[in-house]
Amino acid sequence: MISTDIGIDLGTASILVYVKGKGVVLKEPSVVAFDRDTNKIKAIGEEARLMLGRTPGNIVAVRPLRQGVISDYTVTEKMMKYFIQKAVGKKTFRKPLISVCVPSGVTEVEKKAVEDATFQAGARDVKIIEEPIAAAIGAGIDIAKPCGNMIVDIGGGTADIAVISLGGTVVSTSIKIAGDDFDEAIVRYMRKKHNLLIGERTAEDIKIRIGTCYPLAEPMVMDVRGRNLVTGLPKTVTVTSEETEEALREPTLQIVDAVHSVLEKTPPELAADVADRGIVLTGGGSLIRGLESLIEAHTHINTMTAEDPMTCVAIGTGKYVEFLAGRRDDE
Repeated sequence: MISTDIGIDLGTASILVYVKGKGVVLKEPSVVAFDRDTNKIKAIGEEARLMLGRTPGNIVAVRPLRQGVISDYTVTEKMMKYFIQKAVGKKTFRKPLISVCVPSGVTEVEKKAVEDATFQAGARDVKIIEEPIAAAIGAGIDIAKPCGNMIVDIGGGTADIAVISLGGTVVSTSIKIAGDDFDEAIVRYMRKKHNLLIGERTAEDIKIRIGTCYPLAEPMVMDVRGRNLVTGLPKTVTVTSEETEEALREPTLQIVDAVHSVLEKTPPELAADVADRGIVLTGGGSLIRGLESLIEAHTHINTMTAEDPMTCVAIGTGKYVEFLAGRRDDE
């Protein structure tokens, strides 16, 4: 019997699928476009993301996951089914064992919803794993050792901060401030400062190209197009990286505060390990410029970003399945 074990990073912004022996085989935005009149799904993933903010009345492009939690159950289930089939192909004879990761702060009810949706999407067995642990495994940290490691995983909808030792979470917090909030902060800033209305995708573009949360040695600029709120006409404005720092100050400082509060609750022995080994950043949201410097400036602890922060959680989720399988084989 052929059976594939897969790990799914079920993110607010994107979904990554890891297949045992192949690595991350799929990375697509978690967006679904469906026709309201017929209730049929039109597009899933990248194709649907291009429709965000550009659809006629009867077609809606939605993100079924909000802040790391399922907000639309049926759509999530269909989306997962689609991604699992796309990743594994239809030729598998046995249903796969799937491990899915969830933010560390989710309730039992929310966990159950993820589990049910995964079973409905065609899993033989489902393992739920907490995001910071998956991120740590994916970042190449040996989590089984009795020493403290601090992980700051910033996704699209949630930021998970945890101190991990002996394969489990010792102290953790999950805040609903992450990549999406950076985009929203830029949208608000442009409206307030430049009287310019921009969409989510433009905001994300600004964030990726010139966004920073710590002063840069050489400021960067870019032209931004949007709608002038006074005249109602399209208008182009030149934005600098210094302005993005001002725009992002509030959300990034909230993440720094959360890191601080986790450090305050960490047992002294583990806090000493963290000070020694540093803080590791993972997740797409950690790609924003200057975040390492900002956390370092506030905590005085060496901070570095994992090698491929976007795929850490997916790789970790998949490896977790292998880790469990290895334990099963030993028994």
